[in-house]
Amino acid sequence: MARSTSLLLRNATNSPLGSISLAGYMRKKTRILPAEPRRVLGSYGLVYILAGAGHFADETGLDTPVEAGDLLVLFPDVAHSYGPPDGGTWSELFIVIDGPLLDLWRRHGLLDPARPVWHLEPVGRWAKAFDHALGRERPLSSAATLRDVSRLAAVLAEALVEVESGRTAEDRDWLARACALLDADVRREIDLHEIAAGLSMSYDGFRKRFSRLAGVPPARYRAARSIERACELMTQGRLTDREIAAALGFCDEFHFSHRFRQVTGKSPRKFRATIGQ
Repeated sequence: MARSTSLLLRNATNSPLGSISLAGYMRKKTRILPAEPRRVLGSYGLVYILAGAGHFADETGLDTPVEAGDLLVLFPDVAHSYGPPDGGTWSELFIVIDGPLLDLWRRHGLLDPARPVWHLEPVGRWAKAFDHALGRERPLSSAATLRDVSRLAAVLAEALVEVESGRTAEDRDWLARACALLDADVRREIDLHEIAAGLSMSYDGFRKRFSRLAGVPPARYRAARSIERACELMTQGRLTDREIAAALGFCDEFHFSHRFRQVTGKSPRKFRATIGQ
């Protein structure tokens, strides 16, 4: 893939909340195909698409079109790929963040690997907001680094509010009904076509509307709810990982452990170690 990059910031100084280790503007040509080896970033990343369109894919099976105005939220332990189509281009603002701040947001559900794409418009306004969070002075002190991370957190908080408030009352009511159906008894398999019919929709229409409003396809939402149930069972402490995997319909303990880590950021063993702390 051909790239043209303008680097804004390389931040070597840390702060109690972490640091913005890398940021810049990039113009990309040619898509990073999902068939190619996906990368694991090792840090949190934000990619705001300024112009163009393409696809985003990750190791959970998500492969979705993205466009100008979409913010891609990259998680340190989730392999992913993204970029414009063959022969196409897009422009982006990218930010790489290290440190504990976004780990905290993730633990409290503000950042969710099941919802890696947020749509934010107008593009000019949000590009300016993200750019403002990136200080320019050199050398960067710990206080300046803390200021930049805090500014970025404020922009992300505003983005979360924007994403939620962009739904109409009708959308919110419909999504609540759809989620209630998907939340029902995660221990058994369900037919998503039946749920669509129950909402008087075709399956394709149901999937598209749910994905637009929830930020994730219905099957992936359902899988995330099964992990929440797994956390409840672990907290109760009566079942082993193998027994939980069987109870929740995973094909084996390895598959369960892999999906658990994708959703929570921890292995089942590490999650159990935090219970009661």
